Amino acid sequence: MKPSTAFLRSKQLLGLSSLLLLSLPLLFGPGAANAQETSAQEPAAAPAIPSPMEMLAIFSRTQLQAQGFQRQSATVAGEDLVWWEKGEGQPLVFLHGVNDQAGTWAGVIGGLVSSHRVLLLDLPGHGESGPQEGPLTMATVLEGVEAWLAQEAPGGESEGGSAPVLVGNSMGAWVSLLVAHRQPPSVSRVVAINGGPLPPETDGLDLLPADRDEAKKLMEALRDPASEAIPAVILDDLVRRAPTSQAQRMTGEGSDLASYWLSAEAVATITTPVDLLWGISDRLMGTDYPQRLLEALPNAQLTALETCGHVPQVECPAAALQGLTDVLTSAAPSP
Repeated sequence: MKPSTAFLRSKQLLGLSSLLLLSLPLLFGPGAANAQETSAQEPAAAPAIPSPMEMLAIFSRTQLQAQGFQRQSATVAGEDLVWWEKGEGQPLVFLHGVNDQAGTWAGVIGGLVSSHRVLLLDLPGHGESGPQEGPLTMATVLEGVEAWLAQEAPGGESEGGSAPVLVGNSMGAWVSLLVAHRQPPSVSRVVAINGGPLPPETDGLDLLPADRDEAKKLMEALRDPASEAIPAVILDDLVRRAPTSQAQRMTGEGSDLASYWLSAEAVATITTPVDLLWGISDRLMGTDYPQRLLEALPNAQLTALETCGHVPQVECPAAALQGLTDVLTSAAPSP
């Protein structure tokens, strides 16, 4: 079932839940599911009204259900992880960016289930996956993904004869390439969408904006200039929620992010075939970032997505789907 035109339109206008280091905690926030019961003598409290970004997250997950994806959960490395799954064959695993959730992929998974077992993971600490509170380290995210892959998508004969293909956006691409670097046999191919393990050059952008102007500046760097402007109510919502976002949890006191960047020499040891699917209007990573990554990786090729920014699956889903389909039906990159 294809996503509706209205859904794709909504994703384009309100899809900032997918944008790196800025989008909101996605569901109703800690404690919402455990609210105390109101006594019979007291009137029931009015339910909290979801913010625009929360509504988008809920709607995107509803779209996964509408397309026949099944919600799955399992305890992995001591945390409850959630993912959505459909199809049979070689595992095709999608990893979203920081502060995002599995629903971000609803507009681009279309016909992929006809040839793959498609799995859309809520990264540790994101969406419905734990840990939901407290500091969130890259070690927790990365090791959680590695343990989940070993448990739920290990490859082998029962999974189509090979290890999974990892498709990652932003931090999800970074994580995918770190898995390929640390555990080469567990990954057969990586599709990195506007992300990677080389340190980016953010050109002074404030990744946790304190006001509407800072949010607007960052959004403009993440999107193509021709894309529709982000409404002020969304920018204000982003600013309001930024201090409690997963980005803040990962960049606050005790952050280990810097220790997971790789040098060009280390990236050169990644022998897994890598496709770079890149929205070329992205200015968050630095305009030369895809070329730096292409030069460092020994088995890589670059596919450019015109008029797309940092999160193509949200900003330009039709182009992203076509690019992804072309990549997955072509031969893997080789030296």
